[in-house]
Amino acid sequence: MWSEGKPFREALPERGRTARGEGCVVIGEVAQAHDGSLGMAHAFIDAIADAGADAVKFQTHIAAAESTPAEPWRVRFSPQDATRYDYWKRMEFPEEAWRGLRAHAEERGLWFLSSPFSRAAVDLLEGVGVAAWKVASGETGSGDLLDAILATGRPVILSTGMSAWPEIDDAVARVRRRGVPLALLQCTSAYPCPPEKVGVNVLELYRQRYGVPAGLSDHSGKIFPGLAAATLGADVVEVHVAFSRRMFGPDVPVSLVFEELAQLVEGIRFIERMRAHPVDKDEAARETAPLRGLFTKSVVAGRDLAAGTILTRDVLAVKKPGSGIPAARLPELVGARLVRDVHADELLALSDVEAAR
Repeated sequence: MWSEGKPFREALPERGRTARGEGCVVIGEVAQAHDGSLGMAHAFIDAIADAGADAVKFQTHIAAAESTPAEPWRVRFSPQDATRYDYWKRMEFPEEAWRGLRAHAEERGLWFLSSPFSRAAVDLLEGVGVAAWKVASGETGSGDLLDAILATGRPVILSTGMSAWPEIDDAVARVRRRGVPLALLQCTSAYPCPPEKVGVNVLELYRQRYGVPAGLSDHSGKIFPGLAAATLGADVVEVHVAFSRRMFGPDVPVSLVFEELAQLVEGIRFIERMRAHPVDKDEAARETAPLRGLFTKSVVAGRDLAAGTILTRDVLAVKKPGSGIPAARLPELVGARLVRDVHADELLALSDVEAAR
């Protein structure tokens, strides 16, 4: 049973759970990059799994339930669709197709996620079976939709790209009243999102304000925000993906190609291991003690010196290796008397000197 304070990953079902990671849930967001092609949607699942991510996420649009023919375009990109409503219509898949996508995702060890944009989409996806609900930024303030989602009892991942604090407060309170596991994602609805607006500082603000797992839904098209979020202990990192930046679609400029997704996953896992193993400097020094003989310096004769020489700073030098008198102790030798002849660059030993009378 998941409880607050545990990693959000543990709130997700065993079905679809992978052995890839133990911390941050990395989500490959397909959105509409499949352009209405079921075959392309399946290809995205394989590519996301091959890149090592934990989950695949789609968007489930049902045009008649969420939009009107008057809806304006965010970006007028599709010559084959007269309206945005027509575009949403072309992005629809029947329930059997969604079931096939979920089964494929789980066969590849991925959690299957999709964002609903209407109550009809919630009903459809509840029948299909999702590992968790991903609430898109535009729906964070949709109380009716949130209530339908929360009634299922499944975990919720909430994006906040266009929300001010009061709307986020309301959404979080609504989720908490149902006792549903929640991960809150910082997101900025800018496409692509510039560095100045990514807002990785918000992750800690979410943890402090709500005490919930926090993460980042990134639209920069770069791996850097995801890596920064992982360094800050993100529970979830979501990025858009594309096979190529020459692909068709409005989200391509904000997407990672799959080589970059693999690099992001590798970096996040590396960062998780670093965070899980804080370094104790004293213990580290003990472990590296044998290296000190190689990397540090000792006190040596700066030139040939005869027995009886009173050592001064200008006849001494410090050079590698560090197996003799440590360089830091050179001042202690100034004023001492040599008891034997030494050659230039010869390491001095404490037995080579005596106090001058």
